[in-house]
Amino acid sequence: MAHTKAGGSTKLGRDSQPKYLGIKRHEGARVQPGSILVRQRGTSVLAGTHVKQGGDDTLYAMQEGIVRFSEKRKVKFDGTRIRQKVVNVESK
Repeated sequence: MAHTKAGGSTKLGRDSQPKYLGIKRHEGARVQPGSILVRQRGTSVLAGTHVKQGGDDTLYAMQEGIVRFSEKRKVKFDGTRIRQKVVNVESK
C-alpha cells in the first residue's frame, strides 16, 4: 500500500517582529511634553528630572526642554556599586 510519509516541520515563519528599542532623542535635542526619549525593556536608563517612566519602561518628557544624559552611582542590594545612566530634561 502506497502512502505519503509525514512531511515534518518547517523552520521558517517563526521570526518575531522588531521592537525598535533604544534611545530616540539624543543629548542636546529639544523635546516637547510627551516626547519619547528611550524605549527599553527593564530599566537600563533611569528617569531623571522632568522625565516619567511608562508601564513598559518607556521614558518620556514631562515638559519642554533639552535632553541631557548623566551618570549616577548606585549601590545594589548585594552591596555592589554600579554606574547607572540617567536621562533629564532641562527647561530652556
